Amino acid sequence: MEKFTTIDAYIASQDDAVREKLNTIRALIQELAPDAVEAISYGIPTFRLNGNLIHFAGYKGHIGLYPGAACIEQFTNLFGSYVYSKGTVQFPINEPLPLELIREIVLFRIGMQRDKQQKPRIKKAAR
Repeated sequence: MEKFTTIDAYIASQDDAVREKLNTIRALIQELAPDAVEAISYGIPTFRLNGNLIHFAGYKGHIGLYPGAACIEQFTNLFGSYVYSKGTVQFPINEPLPLELIREIVLFRIGMQRDKQQKPRIKKAAR
């Protein structure tokens, strides 16, 4: 498996149909979270905003979006026929991306990360 150091390199390595969808997701995340930092984490494109904001990846038959377990639980009722598990949802390559759903997921994650940033950390007392 090739190791990527940038999202550009990752996306460039994909087939045309996958590349187009990955670029669309990337642009949407950049629009919604302009202060998020791009990275490669777990070998896939990642945006960081006070920690990991969201991951996404291209596969032969689907695009994987990895917003985390709490987000998946929040949006399960909107997934319809999409395959999902504890921390990911899959969008088939042969179908249009559900951009409004992805927008809502990203906005939810931004809110989670901003809340996390604003909450003071409580140190545990030494025993």
